[in-house]
Amino acid sequence: MTARTGTERPGTARSGTARWRRHAVPVALALAAALAAGLATDAPTVWGLLPIGLYAVLSLTGLNLVVVTAVALAAAALVALPAPGEAARVLGASVTDPVTVIGLIIVFGAAVGEVLRVTGVADTMVRGILRAFGGRGRTALMYGMMLACLVLVVSLGTLAGALAIAAPLLIPLAARAGFTRSATAVTMFLGGCAGLALAPFAGSNVAIMKVAEVGYPTYVAVGAGPLAVLSLLLAAVIVPWVQRRSAARGDLYDPEEAAEPEQAAHPGARAAAWAFAGTLVAAVGYATWSGAGTTFPLVALPVMALATAVAARLSPGRALRALGAGARRMVPMLLLFWMLAALFGFIDLVKPYDVVLETFGPRLGAMSALPFALAVAALGWVGVPGATAAQVILVGEVFGPLGDSLGVGPAAWVIILLWASKADTYGPLPNANMVGCMGLARATRLPYLLGAGWALLVPACVLYTALLAVLL
Repeated sequence: MTARTGTERPGTARSGTARWRRHAVPVALALAAALAAGLATDAPTVWGLLPIGLYAVLSLTGLNLVVVTAVALAAAALVALPAPGEAARVLGASVTDPVTVIGLIIVFGAAVGEVLRVTGVADTMVRGILRAFGGRGRTALMYGMMLACLVLVVSLGTLAGALAIAAPLLIPLAARAGFTRSATAVTMFLGGCAGLALAPFAGSNVAIMKVAEVGYPTYVAVGAGPLAVLSLLLAAVIVPWVQRRSAARGDLYDPEEAAEPEQAAHPGARAAAWAFAGTLVAAVGYATWSGAGTTFPLVALPVMALATAVAARLSPGRALRALGAGARRMVPMLLLFWMLAALFGFIDLVKPYDVVLETFGPRLGAMSALPFALAVAALGWVGVPGATAAQVILVGEVFGPLGDSLGVGPAAWVIILLWASKADTYGPLPNANMVGCMGLARATRLPYLLGAGWALLVPACVLYTALLAVLL
């Protein structure tokens, strides 16, 4: 899933206002219902689930996700109707809540990504990988392109930003090797999405590890690793399939697109790339060895940025401007996660999950853990669109107590949460990640991207079902 915090493209402010006006009446009615529930009931009450239902419904309409979260937060406060002192306590505690920390990690990750771009580290890493695979045939080049996308996405923790850096370097090589536009887009898509699943400090992956209460090795072993390996293996079949069919339709690059792009001057970029790679490996290794918690990236990411900037001999002013530019883009995401933490705080005051467990506990006791796990994982196809980290937290908050009562363990939760948040990246419908890869690769035939997604989606479903069957 792609993060959609509501930042509009130029020229869409009017359509955003019109969309909000269309939702004004339903939102007002929902808030009135929340107030009525708050006045008529006492804790514990199942009406505490109303704000989460409102969150899900409004987000499916495409409304600004920050606005959606604010509306859901207001509804939760109306259901709880806490005293002013209690409301202030919930809002204050939300500032340091682990959910808010994940939003701050996303901000820090964006800041580091901007430093990698400014110093030329991202460009240097891609060029180095492509040189290692160049001249070894089309299949080797395909894997070189996939690996370049994977490594860059792992490093930056974002798909769109990483592929935007890689695309100008990949397209000339792909054009000279005879790759079609569609085959290039599929290669970038499969490699980039595998990297997004593996990224140790990506917000959604941090959220999965936090909710499932596991470390990075377990997360990779049972969740991201199988998906990445499956992507690399199936690419050997999927990309040639797309290449043959799209070549027959004349989907080749123009001769001028095969020209080698000029390399921007980035003094110290090679040393900075080694510094970044070393600190990244050291950070992941230390977190694995020490069992560091959710807050560790708040230390690791600034250290990585500092090491990279110093190795690149970036002036303090330039480094601070780069950090600020990257962080500013994700400030709405930080606000979203703070409101999400407060939302859960107000919901906890009315204890709706106690009512659910008391009402449905006997039935749940007779339910098998595997059908429950598959049902929750399938919510990735119909769940909350927007920030995947927020969706992970929502799924954990709503279904965590039920899963625990059925004996769903941490490793199984990794699979459930990863697939619930990332399945719709591959289908069944077109999505922003597919369209983004097409645009960067200058491709125009969406069915090839959709077919590639399905070709990975079905085997991945089978693989994760088998893993869950073993774990449960």
